[in-house]
This record gives sequence, structure tokens and C-alpha cells, in this order.
Amino acid sequence: MAASPSTARAINDRLALRLLQREGPLTAGRLKQLTGLSRPTVADLVERLTAAGLIAVVGEAGEQRRGPNAKLYGIVAGRAHLAALDVRTEGVAVVVSDLVGEVLAEASVPITGDAGTGPAVEQAVALVERTVKEAGADRLHTVGIGAPGLIDPASGELRDSTGLPEWHRRLVAALQERLPRTRVSVENETNLAALAEQRDGAARDRDTFVLLWLGHGTGAAVVLDGTLRRGASGGTGEIGFLPVPGTNGLPSATDCAGGFHSLAGAAAVAELAGEYGLVAEPGIEPVAAGAVRAAVLGTGPASARAGFLDALAGRIAVGVASVVALLDPGCVVLGGEVGQAGGEALASRVQDRLAALSPLSAEVRPSALGGGAVLRGALLTARDRAQDELFGTPVPWRSDAV
Repeated sequence: MAASPSTARAINDRLALRLLQREGPLTAGRLKQLTGLSRPTVADLVERLTAAGLIAVVGEAGEQRRGPNAKLYGIVAGRAHLAALDVRTEGVAVVVSDLVGEVLAEASVPITGDAGTGPAVEQAVALVERTVKEAGADRLHTVGIGAPGLIDPASGELRDSTGLPEWHRRLVAALQERLPRTRVSVENETNLAALAEQRDGAARDRDTFVLLWLGHGTGAAVVLDGTLRRGASGGTGEIGFLPVPGTNGLPSATDCAGGFHSLAGAAAVAELAGEYGLVAEPGIEPVAAGAVRAAVLGTGPASARAGFLDALAGRIAVGVASVVALLDPGCVVLGGEVGQAGGEALASRVQDRLAALSPLSAEVRPSALGGGAVLRGALLTARDRAQDELFGTPVPWRSDAV
């Protein structure tokens, strides 16, 4: 069945806006070439989108071209402002951007464990408000939040999780109350990191891959055929609870001690570095990531550095081999602060050990975005949501799409 005229117009508008988002400012002639639409149809959509305040003339194509065909049209970036938050156990970071994703302001604040739920929430909300003001934005259209823990598939809210601060769960409601005209959503941090790595990072050429998060804790995001898989309860990727050899016990329903977390979590990595006499430079970055970076960059005896990286790679390969045996993703990205600090030196060691553990091959790659992947993923998600609403998409936004 042919699309109705209104649906056809919506599809054409959407196509043109996505091209302007991807390519930057374009002339009407270039839009005609890229869309395959007729000249009158392109002229109509340009007029329609200009009248709607979504695009505007931003310049001319060049000195040799004059007249209407030389006008360059671009998305009106200030039509909406977005915010992204990376919520951690020890603090929160925020960026504010325009509709095309250009960062206008960013800030972070530490939040100590003894701050209390109410004061911690107020600190985080106040940080958002200050950053919005610094960006010169009147209001926020959409806020995307990345946080550790499970997201309830039915409600889209953070579930109560043992070991995570209560203020994480309260923050979404507090932001929605203070910003009543703003769309606020929350997603698991590792899932957002995977989105960012696929769009802008190490997995740009992959529709199927697993991102292994190695930071304060451990986690995994599973992307199969371009779609993020969450599982029946939202728990896909809780690899910290995976029972593995090499620990002193087994994990429980309420504690991942004894699971893969005990081999590759930040505390375990820092302890392993200490066994090899490697000490990170204080105050520069988290201890575990600092120790890994020191080993890669050549701080300390060569034998100790190599021994530490080999031992760490062996631990990580145990978790990677389990993932590969179950999912056969063909590619595993080592993300988080530790994955970024280890870079290619750590990734190549993990791949070597994986080859000895598994008959299934998988390329192990270092993160291209590291600890910044969560914030980037949250911003990409906020931008997609805002654009889907403002651009008048004829199909609903898929929360499971990457």
C-alpha cells in the first residue's frame, strides 16, 4: 500500500534532517542528489522545515555559485538543548549540548558516601542547573542518564540494588520534579558505553559485539544484530556475578564477591598490581587504571610490568572466554577506565589467552572512548530521543535499538 501524502512528507522530512545531521549543512541540490527526490519535492520540504524552525540558511556553497541553489541549509542547533549525566558511586558528571550534539558546557562534582541521600540528590540536581545556565540554555528538552545497576524493563527505572547509593534511584524523580517540561530517562552505564562505542568508537564496523566494562566494577553489554539485548529482567551482562575459577568462593544473590568481579574489579586489579610492586601516581586517576597505565607506559621494572599485564590478561580472558562460548560475538571491546588504560597492549594479551581457552575466535579490541563512553552514550541517546520528537518521525523510538 502506498504511503499517504502526509506520511510520505514525514518520511522525506525525516530523511533530509538525518542527512543534515550526518553530513552537516547541504544545498537543496545536494539534498536532491542524496535523497533521490525530485527538485519540487526537495523545494517543498526545505520550505516546510524552514517554516517549522528546524532548518535555516547558514551560508553559501561557494563563491562560484550564486542564487537560491547556492544556499546552505543546516539544522537549527539551538532549537533544543540536551543534557547527559554519568552517575557513579563517587560522584556525577554532566554535559549540556545543542540539538546537533555540540557540547556547550560540562562539569562534575564528587559526592561522598556519607553525604546522605537528600543532600546527594540536591548536589547532583544543582550541578545540572548550574551547567544549563553556563550553557546559556533556557530549558532542557531531554536528559539522558547513565548509572550502574539494573533497569526495570517494564518501568524503565533503576531497580533497588545492593551496594549502590540510594540517591541514584532518587535522582531521576528529583530531576523530573525540578524540570517538569523535560524528558528524563535512565539507562545502565555499560549499555550506554556500548552504544557510544558502536556509533563513535571501537565497534563502528560491528553489528554484533560484546563490550566488557572494566572499571570500579565489571559489567558487559551485549549487542546482537545491531540490537541491545537486556534480558527478561534487564540483567543481561551482569558478568560480575559469573562464577569463575581463581576466586576464593562463589557469588551469591546479593554479593558478587567470588564471581568475575573478584578477578577483574578495580580492587582486585589494584591488589594484583601491588603484588608486582606497581604503584599508580596518586590523585591522577583511579588506582587500578593508573597501575595499568603505568605498566603500559613503562613505569617500573620491565619484568614486573610484563608479569602484571600477563596476569591481568589471564584473569580477563576467563570472563571473555565464557562470553564467547555462549554468544560467539566475534568481537569483544575492553571498555571502562581499565580497558582504556590497557589499550592495545592489554587487548592483544587477552586475545592471545582467549585463543588458548576457546575454539571460537573473537577479536579483542581496546575501547576508543574509555571512561567517557557512558557520558557520550547518554548524550547520543538524549539527542536521538529529542530529534525523534522534533523531527516528527513516523515510527516510534525503539528503546532496544543501538
